[in-house]
Amino acid sequence: MPPPPLTKQDFEALARFRFGIRRYLRFSEEIVRRHGISPQQYQLLLALKGFPGRDWATVGELAERLQLRHHSTVELVNRAQGQKLVRRAPDPDDARMVRVGLTSQGERALAELSALHRSELERMGTVLALPSWEAPEPAEPTGP
Repeated sequence: MPPPPLTKQDFEALARFRFGIRRYLRFSEEIVRRHGISPQQYQLLLALKGFPGRDWATVGELAERLQLRHHSTVELVNRAQGQKLVRRAPDPDDARMVRVGLTSQGERALAELSALHRSELERMGTVLALPSWEAPEPAEPTGP
């Protein structure tokens, strides 16, 4: 059975949620640029710090996390390394692999920017709350 058609309220909820996402992303883009970092570099720093179970990642893992092509991720890491935000180190277990990790400068930049992002999310409150889909009201019985 196909899902019921969307109601006006459903479209309003989706539009409100999409507006909240875009407003947050615009805030993020503007705040990181004011701090001399590109939005992509901030995402790279966040992906490294938030990588599950360790404090480094390979370029391939970062490409997956950032949804970028491998060569684009290499360029992003190169630029971040040029700004001393990340460092590369050989993997001690596999010389073919390179580990990418945050520098102390990258840690400081990420901590400051992430605190600003968290404050913005708290300020936005329910604007970014997921829309709730209410089950349609049962039809009223008609006639005897």
